[in-house]
Amino acid sequence: MFTGLVGDVGRIATIERTADGARLSIDTELTLELRDGDSVAVNGVCLTATAVEGRRFQAEVMNQTLSLSSLAELSPGAPVNLELALRAGDRLGGHVVQGHVDGIGHIIEVSNDGFARRVRVEVDGGLERYVVEHGSIAIDGVSLTVAELDGRSFTVSLIPETLERTNLGAVKPGGSVNLEVDVLAKYVEKAVSAMGSDGREAGVGDPVERDRDQGPS
Repeated sequence: MFTGLVGDVGRIATIERTADGARLSIDTELTLELRDGDSVAVNGVCLTATAVEGRRFQAEVMNQTLSLSSLAELSPGAPVNLELALRAGDRLGGHVVQGHVDGIGHIIEVSNDGFARRVRVEVDGGLERYVVEHGSIAIDGVSLTVAELDGRSFTVSLIPETLERTNLGAVKPGGSVNLEVDVLAKYVEKAVSAMGSDGREAGVGDPVERDRDQGPS
């Protein structure tokens, strides 16, 4: 589990692509805290560090993950947001982020707003139903607050700290980002869809017929 607070912006050192997937090598200072087998979020995608050496670690990305995320678009030298898994007792400064990308968003507008920068993102695959104004969403692994909704698009406002400490400061119209909606919204939807027309969950609280003991004849 993660919080959407980026620990470092790493750099893609190499990418090896095969028919089975891709192997990423990433340079980062976080290797001081990383061990083989640890989970690490790369642009919001939970991956496993398969080898850690010096300031570089490797992670393997299977084809399904490549097809559902923007990791397939990475190239050597690209900056990536990195976050180590949450430890028990750590502060939950962002929101609950699983590292399970729900879809890809497309940057359609970037504009300055005082010291902040507003970014409008278009979503597809029906994800807009999980996005609520002033709710949380993870963009490339960064925990952000939805400022506005407009049909299939939403807007976030990035403060200077976010622009400096993540790769979102470099996003431009036409670019793609990984999106993970608030997991609570998906649980609520599932619970509501299981309700009957009277508001009760199907099968819960229904009267149960029992055989009555008729006693000896």
